Amino acid sequence: MNDSPAPPNRDTLTHLDAEGGAAMVDVAGKPDTSRRAVARGLLRCSPKAFRLLTEGGNPKGDVQQVARVAGIMGGKRAGELIPLCHILPAASVSVEIEPDPSLPGLRATATAGISGRTGVEMEALTAVAIALLTAYDMLKAVDRSMTIDSVELIEKAGGRSGEWKREAAG
Repeated sequence: MNDSPAPPNRDTLTHLDAEGGAAMVDVAGKPDTSRRAVARGLLRCSPKAFRLLTEGGNPKGDVQQVARVAGIMGGKRAGELIPLCHILPAASVSVEIEPDPSLPGLRATATAGISGRTGVEMEALTAVAIALLTAYDMLKAVDRSMTIDSVELIEKAGGRSGEWKREAAG
């Protein structure tokens, strides 16, 4: 009896070569199409840290603005940070940072877009993660118990798989 695992299904796992090893997807033959992705995430912090980020006075500067710019920079560099992610030229990345007193903390939303041969989901997700990590770094002297969570893709459009939207919770 053969107990070896079945070979990977190339239709579902696109980052595998014929032998099952990690490989970058070849997009050379694909046409350029308009692509867009939106991701979001949360940073939860103490009331004291929340006051600093909303009222100012943080010694490291304006948390929201620095986190927004860091997120944009991070999204543009996703292909350098993630081993099998394509490096995309001229992808647009925007990041919105919104304080939310109900958390308390921040909600980050990133939108990435490109006319290209591969999607921009990783750029949007990376932008959110870097924005939230930057906010954490700027507030950690006040609150080391902060958490970053719910980093998720909420929609994508374009390419062969078309449009996708995360279903609303509840």
